[in-house]
Amino acid sequence: MKINKIRIGTISVPLKVPFKTALRTVTSVEDIIVELHTDTGDVGYGEAPPTGVITGDTKGGIISAVTDHISKVVLGRDIEDLESILLDIQSSCVHNNSAKAAVDMAIYDLFGKRFNIPTFQMLGGARENLITDITISVNSPEEMAEDAKVALSRGYDCLKIKVGKDPSLDIKRLKAVRDVVGEKTTIRIDANQGWSRKESVKMLSIMDSEGLNIEFCEQPVKGEDFEGMKYVTEHSPIPILADESVFSPEDALKIMQMGAADMVNIKLMKCGGLYNGLKIAQMAEIYGVECMIGCMLEAKVSVNAAIHLACAKSIITKIDLDGPVLCSEDPVIGGSVFNEKEIVVSKEAGLGIAGIEKIEYLNLIR
Repeated sequence: MKINKIRIGTISVPLKVPFKTALRTVTSVEDIIVELHTDTGDVGYGEAPPTGVITGDTKGGIISAVTDHISKVVLGRDIEDLESILLDIQSSCVHNNSAKAAVDMAIYDLFGKRFNIPTFQMLGGARENLITDITISVNSPEEMAEDAKVALSRGYDCLKIKVGKDPSLDIKRLKAVRDVVGEKTTIRIDANQGWSRKESVKMLSIMDSEGLNIEFCEQPVKGEDFEGMKYVTEHSPIPILADESVFSPEDALKIMQMGAADMVNIKLMKCGGLYNGLKIAQMAEIYGVECMIGCMLEAKVSVNAAIHLACAKSIITKIDLDGPVLCSEDPVIGGSVFNEKEIVVSKEAGLGIAGIEKIEYLNLIR
């Protein structure tokens, strides 16, 4: 099975409601789709969201990285040469991790199809089902409480609350949510780098003293501030999860060695795909550090790849893969099945995706 052409396109999927964090507001998923075609007629699918405010990857940058760099190390290759292809993808250019992730997952998709095995079984096969949280965007306390009530009515029992945009309101937001969801609902928070290190400790201490029962706090300080993360982790009564601090296996290793966070978040778009995501999970197994698997605002192609990794490795204990359920429609044929919080991984070969509707094709590379 040899790769003989690459097609690049875009998809646009409206969100049910606007997605608001400390960094941005988004109303639709606007992602790049990569299709790797082979001489056997099989197609491998990948996806990359342009999330410049977090990853630095823009729409034009992703397309150019695939067209001008990554395609040159992929075209003409036999899919059985898996390790070499994946290494060449990572070394094809500097950074551009979202573009690398899109091609990386398409390679894994084809490899699974070549040997008729689901990707999650090939990588470890720990389980077949996941339970995800759902994100509550930053808004007024009253609006966030109402959104939380709606989430509970849909069957969710774990909420990821966005904070960090206005510290003076964050406690009120969390109190409003906790009041309507009760004590049995799990609440985790994501500050999206919105606080300083001392502000983080102060805020988290108040949350603890107020009995808000926060499971953990995701990335309270700037991603590059490893020492700040370590300071917060050592002084916070609430566990800390590293997210924007982890853009590579090397970042994850440094976080673990420093004790700069209690947990790490694996996001394929930040680390460059399944190949590096698997490395982070394996490091976490060695250090005994639990992982969460998360996503950007993505449609089901790339989230589906993350599901396969989560189902492969039991060290991944926290699931934040709600991207597809935030969308108003699903253009992806096949793949994992979402029933609100319940996710069932596809047992079809590879990543299990049969096609994607409503693609606007841009480039054909041979």
